[in-house]
Amino acid sequence: MLFTERDYYEDVIKMLQDRGVQLPEIAELVVSGQKDRIPDLSLATAVDSVQHVLHKTEVQDAVMTGLALDEVAEAKQLPEPLQERIGGDHATYGIDEQLVMSILGVYGTISWTNFGYLDRVKPGIVGKLNDEQHNGGRVNTFIDDIVAAIAAAAEARIAHD
Repeated sequence: MLFTERDYYEDVIKMLQDRGVQLPEIAELVVSGQKDRIPDLSLATAVDSVQHVLHKTEVQDAVMTGLALDEVAEAKQLPEPLQERIGGDHATYGIDEQLVMSILGVYGTISWTNFGYLDRVKPGIVGKLNDEQHNGGRVNTFIDDIVAAIAAAAEARIAHD
């Protein structure tokens, strides 16, 4: 018996869009991250790399899980003290970074360095998501790290080519 798993790519794209994230915004992080090494990298090539990352099963699972946790926390449906830790993006809560390790592992260890930079500097959409939560908006504890990890993996994929 041959087992073929359903591809959740379209579901993941919709979930990201529903949370305010478009693929070109992730791709802009990729272009910016590679500008010193590949100055003529096009946005279209970066979008293609992001799409490849998002077709990976482990990436899809991480995205679906993290976004579901953000939504449940936003609805204040988690038990305490977890609700307060995720809902407030507590500084010592590190499971959001743990979750994205499955994304970072898809294209090798260079993804970890890329992610570290994006997580620290928070450029573009990553900063927008982070600021939105810290300014009293929706819960984005997981999505900001997820977006940074997708961009980091897409950069690593390009570097491998």
